Amino acid sequence: MDKYSFLNAAHTSFFATLYDKYLISPDSVEPSWRAFFQGFDFGQETAQEEFSENGPAIEAAMPQSLQKEFKVIKLIDGYRSRGHLFTKTNPVRERRKYSPTLELDNFGLSSEDLNTVFTAGEILGIGAVSLEEIIKHLKSIYCDAIGVEYMYIRKPERVEWIQNWLNVNDNHPKFNADRKKHILKKLNQAVSFESFLHTKYVGQKRFSIEGNESLIPALDAVVERAAEMGVEQFVMGMAHRGRLNVLTNIFGKAAKDIFSEFDGKDYEQEIFDGDVKYHLGWTSERKASNGNKIKMNIAPNPSHLETVGAVVEGIARAKQDAHFPEDFSKVLPIVVHGDAAIAGQGLVYEVVQMANLDGYKTNGTIHIVVNNQIGFTTNYLDARSSTYCTDVAKVTLSPVLHVNADDAEAVVHASLFALEYRMRFNRDVFIDLLGYRKYGHNEGDEPRFTQPKLYKAISKHNNSRDIYAERLLAEGVIEKGFVKELENEYKASLEEELEDSRKEDKTVITPFMADEWSGFASVREWEMMEAVDTTYDKDKLTEIAKVITELPSDKKFLRKVEKLVRDRKKMFFETNKLDWAMGELLAYGTLLQEGFGVRMSGQDVERGTFSHRHAVMKVEESEEEIILLNHLSEEQARFQIYNSLLSEYGVVGFDYGYAMASPKTLTIWEAQFGDFSNGAQIMLDQYISAAEDKWKLQNGLVMLLPHGYEGQGAEHSSARMERYLQLCARDNMYIADVSTPAQMFHILRRQMKVNFRKPLVIFTPKSLLRHPKAVSTIDELVNGTFQEVLDDTTADVSKVKSLVFCTGKFYYDLLAEKEEQNREDVALVRVEQLFPLPTEKITEIIGKYTNADDIVWAQEEPRNMGAWSHIMMHYKDANKLRVASRRFYASPAAGSAVRSKRRHQQVIDYVFDKTKDNMTKR
Repeated sequence: MDKYSFLNAAHTSFFATLYDKYLISPDSVEPSWRAFFQGFDFGQETAQEEFSENGPAIEAAMPQSLQKEFKVIKLIDGYRSRGHLFTKTNPVRERRKYSPTLELDNFGLSSEDLNTVFTAGEILGIGAVSLEEIIKHLKSIYCDAIGVEYMYIRKPERVEWIQNWLNVNDNHPKFNADRKKHILKKLNQAVSFESFLHTKYVGQKRFSIEGNESLIPALDAVVERAAEMGVEQFVMGMAHRGRLNVLTNIFGKAAKDIFSEFDGKDYEQEIFDGDVKYHLGWTSERKASNGNKIKMNIAPNPSHLETVGAVVEGIARAKQDAHFPEDFSKVLPIVVHGDAAIAGQGLVYEVVQMANLDGYKTNGTIHIVVNNQIGFTTNYLDARSSTYCTDVAKVTLSPVLHVNADDAEAVVHASLFALEYRMRFNRDVFIDLLGYRKYGHNEGDEPRFTQPKLYKAISKHNNSRDIYAERLLAEGVIEKGFVKELENEYKASLEEELEDSRKEDKTVITPFMADEWSGFASVREWEMMEAVDTTYDKDKLTEIAKVITELPSDKKFLRKVEKLVRDRKKMFFETNKLDWAMGELLAYGTLLQEGFGVRMSGQDVERGTFSHRHAVMKVEESEEEIILLNHLSEEQARFQIYNSLLSEYGVVGFDYGYAMASPKTLTIWEAQFGDFSNGAQIMLDQYISAAEDKWKLQNGLVMLLPHGYEGQGAEHSSARMERYLQLCARDNMYIADVSTPAQMFHILRRQMKVNFRKPLVIFTPKSLLRHPKAVSTIDELVNGTFQEVLDDTTADVSKVKSLVFCTGKFYYDLLAEKEEQNREDVALVRVEQLFPLPTEKITEIIGKYTNADDIVWAQEEPRNMGAWSHIMMHYKDANKLRVASRRFYASPAAGSAVRSKRRHQQVIDYVFDKTKDNMTKR
């Protein structure tokens, strides 16, 4: 009996459906069928029988009609996989040519097959129809104004859902007349707003959205539909292109406020420097058409493209953790990109990689690319090697929809797909809104210098509103004059707002996310220096210590872990010598018990780069994670700690955003080594140091930066404190280099106990983590406070001739030398807080040592690094100090351990003997 006779026994639709399933996901079909289809495919691909055992045999035994069915399914699969390459998605240019094409002969079919009826049509939901009809549907679904990339997705249920969605009405919307008029209304708002600004503020930069106006109805549709699906908060990030239009027509910012910003009026607050109008954030509450209220947040952003994306993800996650921990989908992040930026900025990849990580996921982001096909003056062919600017989406196997921005209905349709996909699968989705830029990079720029041909075409091209209006006129949805009426009505409202704005003398900046910041105050530098009560009840501290020094008895841990926990118990309950880890963990425990959440992330933070923290304990056999700090009490807040992906820029941006939206959570980012933080330099410059001054944004992010010279080379010694100190001004942040566990305990508690928030940068130790003298007592935690300066309590003031000021770990190096030399004439004073610099306390201490005629500033860093330049700028008597430091160097430290040790000792020698000036070359 012919082993392939079964092929004649079943209906062809059965095989067609099974083969289609195989093409989508080979592993989803039964192994024998998979082998069968593999043999068929192989037979199709080669005519050389000697290379195939089953292929030609299967093909020969298969009825001709079934062979053709399979070829039609291959054609359908070709459209699904490659149809996006042959779409009508470019409104102003011819598309590039790709091969192989979707011509019939590439699939073993011909024009003679066009009238043949194939059951493969059932796959598209159109039943058994002719090949001609199948192709018509395929072109309508995959090759019209929307191109879809999704066949690389490895989850069959997602692929099936996408195909079912696309098959409905051949991937075309069926909007009623009212919906179409609403889309036209939003397009009119987008177009009219830009033309109004263009005539009223001639030559001013506004970075208009013209050429991609359909972004406005797209966002409007997402907001309205999301409200129906239960979304309660939106968090959006976008760059300058089209931002003013979005603020007014989506977020409801009063046009008069934008006009005030165009007029360049001064701000109502003297201490606030502000920013350009297209960088400012906004928070509002919008009432959807179904009556649901939605909180709308668009984050402030700098000119540094894509930076805001990481911040938005952090804001969204903070809101999800705080308000909707059981249903993250109620907070929807939307990030609007530029085509050149999403392809060129590495930060995008870092943020995309966060999408499914426990510590960073937000259950799906809608990414919309406002694709101008140009970056400033750079053509898209010079801006990327990939086919599409959105190819980063494939990292997370996210679907991408490429849409012609001139087709407003297609844009809205694609946007609704994106929303529904995100809500159903909690995954990212990308929309590539392919349009153009009507003017140059800004309205005063001449684009014809670099793209004369393109801009000749653009100058003759109608805007998307007028294109859509013509379509609706032809459909009989609107009458002639309808658009003019819309335009006149909208521009009349803008004229009123312009008139109102010119009655006001000052620009008022509305605080971003004011609802999250209720009860917090803005403070000046002198208020930052006021004493804060960070004491804690001893009995309560003891209870915390009991919990974090006791492993579950029913679980087995590594012996080293068990010893570590025993040692912690001993140091609290027996020796009263608390090391760095205990000081830090107890600080977290006290804050948790007081209702403050704690979130820490960074590379290797769960254990700690230097194996000191062990906030997460792993059960030996199962690797179950035990976090003792989450077992303090039923009323406690939540302790979250996450090892991050190997990213600085993206993770710092995320954690900064988290802290922005959650001021009652101690949010910490720790660098693996302090100098690695320079990978996040844009976040430091644009947000951490300047956001309050630019945007009235407080933020309590804590950065822990391991710092200290211990012979580990150029990249593992300095956290580059000079860079942070250079960013300090007025009241923008705290900088500290603490030297005891008690100081660490109190500075972390101070960060949350005050009624304001400032970024806090702490240069943390490495060798001090286990230094026998870097310990504190329980009483110092219970009854102490953070001290900006630590005087030398062991010194006999009358004997001191040399008064040495230093910071951090270097104190212990100097202390060892002082003890070895038995130098009672030297006092070592630690400046624990470098900004705001406690100048009064420093002066007070200098005045105390009346016999000291040698005042020294000592640092282990080179002269051009470390804190010395900062001391010179901020301490009026700095010129009276003798400076002991390494010489001027380009690299922070020597690679040779021997050379590094020699240089270190030379600085120490000069501290104790002014004749041994290491700056003098000998």
